[in-house]
Amino acid sequence: MPKAIVSVTNDLFTDNRVNKVCLFLTEQGYDVLLVGRRRKLSKPLEPRPYSTKRIKLLIEKGAAFYAFFNLRLFFYLLFKKADLLVSNDLDTLLANYMASRFKRNCRLVYDSHELFTEVPELIDRPSVQRIWLRIEEWVFPKLETVYTVNGSIAEIYAKKYDKKIHVVRNVSPKWEAKDVPSKESLGLPADKTLIIMQGAGINVERGGEEAVEAMKDLDAVLLFVGDGDVVPQLIERVKELQLEAKVLFFGKRPFHEMMCYTYHADIGLTLDKPRSLNYKFSLPNKVFDYIHARTAIVATEIREVRKVVEKYQIGEIVEPFSEETLASTLQTLIADKARLESMKENTVSAAAIEQWEKEKETLKIIYPKVG
Repeated sequence: MPKAIVSVTNDLFTDNRVNKVCLFLTEQGYDVLLVGRRRKLSKPLEPRPYSTKRIKLLIEKGAAFYAFFNLRLFFYLLFKKADLLVSNDLDTLLANYMASRFKRNCRLVYDSHELFTEVPELIDRPSVQRIWLRIEEWVFPKLETVYTVNGSIAEIYAKKYDKKIHVVRNVSPKWEAKDVPSKESLGLPADKTLIIMQGAGINVERGGEEAVEAMKDLDAVLLFVGDGDVVPQLIERVKELQLEAKVLFFGKRPFHEMMCYTYHADIGLTLDKPRSLNYKFSLPNKVFDYIHARTAIVATEIREVRKVVEKYQIGEIVEPFSEETLASTLQTLIADKARLESMKENTVSAAAIEQWEKEKETLKIIYPKVG
């Protein structure tokens, strides 16, 4: 079977987009190997129908991590047989590109999940941002096949590099509420409106702080199901405000388990702030997770998110965004139970359209069947 090696810099535990692409590649006839990192606190992976490899480094963050990871990844890829290399995001692209130069008849495909050089973690560090930008500007023009997560980002890349960019949105697979544990067994209150913020990227500029502050005067419970760089600060702030009974943290969970929490939630939050271009043009996969779990959405003014929310009438847009306007929007929605229920009902028809099973048709063009 033709060999495909897919690489990321995360620990593989909760990257559902990459998992979906790997599963698709196995359907297309590839023997798939997914390569990522092993962290000190990485949880064991559940069995998958493809192989996985986690690279362990002594350094786990900062510029040194990315440098050493790409070096290790380059040599790993160099000595592994591969017919296809799939690089996920700019932080794996250099290693993949350099390795592909030494492989005959090996195709390189780039899956850009975001405007990497415009993430909040880089825009305030111009010297580091310039390094990543130079890597992108050197490698990107040489790429033959690129796809990204939405039309806005595709348009930016197409204009900048004069290239055709495919769009494969991070739409959720069809999900049905089977074998869902009760609220009680999940540690959730049975008599409260439940609000959730879920996913692997609970990071800076994504509204977690405002969500916590908004809970001070709300008769509801907020769930964080996932992880990210601001979670430790959020936990400390919850303790300072004595909101432990109203804000609950559940950490990283496998996809189906995460979706069980989302299914029980009434409102899902996606609160990216448009201060960085990356978030301004983002379309988080949690939007589609909420749709498939029949959860109404409260979102910030993000172009791609607004399109989905307004098209299907499944939520509210908070503008301008602050802890006060968020609290007011949530309070109004919680009080209007009929409107909230209508939004949740509208997610059913949205889920019938917004499915990975339909979205992956574009992948069939990018990765034709082999073998």
